[in-house]
Amino acid sequence: MKIVIQRVSEASVTINQVKVADIKKGLLILLGIVNEDTQEDINWLVRKIANLRIFNDENGVMNNSLLDIDGEVIVVSQFTLQASTKKGNRPSYIKAAKPEVAIPLYKGFVTSLQKEIKTEVQTGKFGADMKVELLNDGPVTIIIDSKNKE
Repeated sequence: MKIVIQRVSEASVTINQVKVADIKKGLLILLGIVNEDTQEDINWLVRKIANLRIFNDENGVMNNSLLDIDGEVIVVSQFTLQASTKKGNRPSYIKAAKPEVAIPLYKGFVTSLQKEIKTEVQTGKFGADMKVELLNDGPVTIIIDSKNKE
C-alpha cells in the first residue's frame, strides 16, 4: 500500500455535485493498493498514521500526532498512486489492484483506522469520479509505502 498524507486545515470530497466528506483540521489520505497488500500492510500503516508527529505543538514544533489533536480524517482510494512511469509517457496502472482485491482492503483500511483513532473516518467512493478539495496546512505532505519500511 502506498499513501499520500496531507496535513490539512480543511478538506472535502464531492461526487456528482454532492459533498460526501468534509473535515476541518486533520489529514487527507490518498490510498493506492496493489494485489500483494495484506492486513499486515494495513496494520502497519494505521499505527504509523495515528502516531505520526506532524501537527504543531504550542511552540510551533511538529510534535503532536493525529491522536494528540483529535484530528479528522478523509481517506480517498486512488489507484493512480501505483502508476509506473518507467516506459514512455503514458503511465501504466498494471500494479494497481483490481476492484475485487482493492475494495475489501480499502474498507479494511478505513475500519482499522477508525478503531485506531477512535473516531469516524470519512471517505470518498471507491471508483467514483471525485472532486477533492483541500487547504494543505504547512504545506505538509508525506508519502509512505508499506513495502518500504524505512
